[in-house]
Amino acid sequence: MYRSKTFQVRPVGDVVAEIRGAGRMMPETRRVFLADGDALAASFEVLVEVLEEIRRSLPAVRRVGIYGDSRSILDLGEQQLGQLRELGLGIVYFGPETGDEETLRQVKKGATVARQLEACHLVNRADIKLSMMVLLGLAGVGGSERHARATGRFIAAAGPAYAAALTVTPVAGTPMHAAWGSGQFRLPDRWGMLEELAWMLEEMEGYRGQFHANHASNYLPLKLRLPKDRKHAIDLIRKVLEDRDESRLRPEWSRGL
Repeated sequence: MYRSKTFQVRPVGDVVAEIRGAGRMMPETRRVFLADGDALAASFEVLVEVLEEIRRSLPAVRRVGIYGDSRSILDLGEQQLGQLRELGLGIVYFGPETGDEETLRQVKKGATVARQLEACHLVNRADIKLSMMVLLGLAGVGGSERHARATGRFIAAAGPAYAAALTVTPVAGTPMHAAWGSGQFRLPDRWGMLEELAWMLEEMEGYRGQFHANHASNYLPLKLRLPKDRKHAIDLIRKVLEDRDESRLRPEWSRGL
């Protein structure tokens, strides 16, 4: 989605000025999100300056969130992540997309499963909440079960505070969209996506945290607290699949398709 944009770090003075302006206009703000794509890739010094300014100008803020990928997390390391936590960084949003090595290579994620898992453990050890996003359908029909089960095991091993499963939607102008349009890449249908969700949950034994599949892209909205809701959710998905009960699914128009 960033093919038309060139990555750059904004001048820290511009960011500081915006924070001061927000402090004057919205002094009661309690949460801040630092954008854009992988803002954690900014230098440690820039992140420190920004977090310190949030403390000065927005003293009511209780949590700062940020996107980060495995490379930026690993570059910072546990010590610097811990320092950022002390300055107010409370949650990192991370999209490993899959826990399957082959699928990672196919989508050119730029990291291995081991490196992504190491990054997750670093965030946890730094006592920063980790929110993880994975993608149903990413391996297509051929790799569906392999991807789903490996991703379930990955989530359980990573131990995020929050995990969410979204559904792949090919975007025009991307190689995946071209492959999908030509028939070289076959997405699972809605029942196949639900099967992936069930397989994923089956592999998540031992995971303790919140697991959501209630994004607008998902066919069957679920908001779960695991392990308590795990068996019920699997049974529900299996029942919907057995009955092919379309009344339980979101209509496709609501997913923007």
